[in-house]
Amino acid sequence: MESIWSKTAQIREFPTLSEDLSVEVAVIGGGLCGILTAFRLQELGIRTVVLEASRIGCGQTKNTTAKITSQHNLIYDRLCRKFSIEKAQQYAYANQRAIEEYRRIIAQGIDCQFEERPACLYSTLADDVPLLQQELATVQKLGIVSDYLTESSLPFAIAGGIRFLHQAQFHPLLFLRAIAEPLTIYENTPVKSVEGHRILAERGTVTAEKIVFATHFPFLNTPGYYFARMHQERSYVLALENAGELDGMFLGIDGNGLSFRNSGKYLLLGGGGHRTGENRAGGKYDFLRTKAAELFPGSTEVAHWSAQDCVTLDGVPYIGQFSASTPDWFVATGFGKWGMTSSMVSALLLSDLITGVQNPWEEVYSPQRFTPAASLKPLLAEGGQAVKGISRELLAPPRAEFDALPSGHGGIVECGGEKMGVYKDEQGQVFVVSSRCPHLGCQLEWNPDEKSWDCPCHGSRFDFHGNLIDNPAQTNLEDAGDA
Repeated sequence: MESIWSKTAQIREFPTLSEDLSVEVAVIGGGLCGILTAFRLQELGIRTVVLEASRIGCGQTKNTTAKITSQHNLIYDRLCRKFSIEKAQQYAYANQRAIEEYRRIIAQGIDCQFEERPACLYSTLADDVPLLQQELATVQKLGIVSDYLTESSLPFAIAGGIRFLHQAQFHPLLFLRAIAEPLTIYENTPVKSVEGHRILAERGTVTAEKIVFATHFPFLNTPGYYFARMHQERSYVLALENAGELDGMFLGIDGNGLSFRNSGKYLLLGGGGHRTGENRAGGKYDFLRTKAAELFPGSTEVAHWSAQDCVTLDGVPYIGQFSASTPDWFVATGFGKWGMTSSMVSALLLSDLITGVQNPWEEVYSPQRFTPAASLKPLLAEGGQAVKGISRELLAPPRAEFDALPSGHGGIVECGGEKMGVYKDEQGQVFVVSSRCPHLGCQLEWNPDEKSWDCPCHGSRFDFHGNLIDNPAQTNLEDAGDA
């Protein structure tokens, strides 16, 4: 399950940290957010290093649909109602500014398939038309160039839509490769702990005046308590050949929530989203394949992959000071489905904060914000989800019988009086791991579409061998051996 970005971009290897260093800024995390932040700081003349646990771009960056847009679903009217028109304006301006910054950097000579395309919201349901019209009125009040759609190039009729003009799309790994080249990067350098200004890795220590956590989901539980303020969601993508050309990027707000964009000769069809750890039945790729056959008969699937997104309590990323007690730590997380634009917003905002420049977006993105009207209900829901996951581990019976588990499937079974995660491959070989997430002890769930163990509490993921795929967990699952 390799994305078309991974298939078409090779990135050179960077060395592993093997000494002690002292720098002005250390960025933990080598996805697009971390690399962009380091790139921006280096432009400002600040000595910066990037520490990446594996390879740069190997996490969410390689699995994005790579839309660079200020169109973030139906967000602007909600921001005006839950926060204020001033904060909605800050959010809109930040994302429009991010698009322009991509244009500036890419114009310096980066070949990354950058194309200006409109970004469109649509619905096939007449009941959604008032929502779209209200969102458009708010968007235009905020100064985003946009208009209303009654028809589109999609292969089905729409009830209505909104088009954001002067948006863009690109090849994220080609862009990442170019901006990473002049940076000081250490790969295969997982961070074990952070204490004040000291970052401890396996073979070296980095002492930094400022530290940026750009690890998708912060791996430290305290301070900050981000695990209690976010959840993670998964979504799925097919790359299709012979599916035709659309005149923009599209996202549905109706029940299916399908996403469409072209990339060269391919059309990317996305959808099937769910909260991480809640896909026991599977079938997400099959759902998209059925839609592809229905909408684009004669098309051919050339790749499929999935992505994971952090979602905050109020739907706005946390970008800024990590916590009130750590003035020299900074964080960027909770980008939702909009990681490409939010990565650039993070680079611009964090570089200003680190250099002492006042930034007009600081308030709306502040990780220290808590607005009861926007956050209290989802905060209680997140707490309830965690309690449910831990209770499931302690009290719920196993969900599968070992002998009844078919080949190619996984499930929670009882082994020697303990619940374990068991996967039986197509050849009948059995892989047994702990059913408890090492982060906070929630019971894992089997994801048949990914052949992975996913945590429904905070979104950590592991392959069927028990190897860590996604944080906030920092360690692999306990391996009970192969049978």
